[in-house]
Amino acid sequence: MSAPYATPVSARPGHAAFHLARAAGTAPSVHNTQPWSFVDEGGDHGFELHADPGRRLPLTDPGGRQMVISCGAALFNVRVAVRHLGFRPVVTLLPDLARPDFLARVRWGAHAPVTREVALLERAMVMRHTHRGPFGPGLLPWTLVEELREHARAEGALLQTVDNPEKLRILAAAVREAESVHRAAPGHVSEVAGGSGPAVRPWPERVPHDACRLDPDRTFLAGRDYTGRLTECASAMRRWTERSGTVTVLSTVYDTRADWLRAGQALQRVLLCAAAHGVQAAFHTQPLEFPSLRAEVQDRLTGDRFPQLILRLGRTPDSWTCPRRRPAQTLAPAAG
Repeated sequence: MSAPYATPVSARPGHAAFHLARAAGTAPSVHNTQPWSFVDEGGDHGFELHADPGRRLPLTDPGGRQMVISCGAALFNVRVAVRHLGFRPVVTLLPDLARPDFLARVRWGAHAPVTREVALLERAMVMRHTHRGPFGPGLLPWTLVEELREHARAEGALLQTVDNPEKLRILAAAVREAESVHRAAPGHVSEVAGGSGPAVRPWPERVPHDACRLDPDRTFLAGRDYTGRLTECASAMRRWTERSGTVTVLSTVYDTRADWLRAGQALQRVLLCAAAHGVQAAFHTQPLEFPSLRAEVQDRLTGDRFPQLILRLGRTPDSWTCPRRRPAQTLAPAAG
């Protein structure tokens, strides 16, 4: 979650880039790396989204898949912000194939009235935060789950619930295996623990200590160890299932860079809708960081679709603010 930001009552497109960058910056990202940068093309020409490869985590995310998904979440926030200013966003994904880190251009379309849904999504940007621990008991109501599925489908992704006990066991074993390998690798331990620290400047790209204080093994799906102190995962206990929330997998038909962007946009749409209902998410993407385990998750759970994210959804009274880079640090004018 980030600090609230003021929304202009009215704005002309050429004066709104700062507002768009700030909205985009509230998106979730792998270990809060915020791996994005933005370019204001000036006038009414548009707003560019770029991946920042210098913020990619080489051990956690060697292929940059999670980096691009994070940028896709930021892109969805840009779209919502444009709509909330009264315009239709016109989005071009990967506009220059010779520049793979140039992920999207958003241009200002026709004027459009702000709908109730857009207003809810815009307000939810500052309500959303990543949870790292148990949720309250029980599952989400099926009506809300169906609503979240519809939001994912609207962005070209599938949100699949994992409620079959055998499939939950398979998924928990894959998460635990991946997390155990991570904890045994000194380089990876340093990379993850290096992303956690005091929530103060000049280190705005860290996960605050307070957000990591809960035991990562007290849910049915093992969590990340941001402390670097744990050497193995505790066995998943059946009684922890009731506090794990609703377990889901987000998948796409293909596995290209464009699909990663779609997955990120679908993720953020789901998260904002969930946050508007008082629901937060916890992420367990560890097995998707190993080709063999990702293939196993696909074979056992998603079939011919590619798994992009594993997350739990539930309710919690806990809330921690993750610091964000300022728009002045992420937004630049167009060259020349």
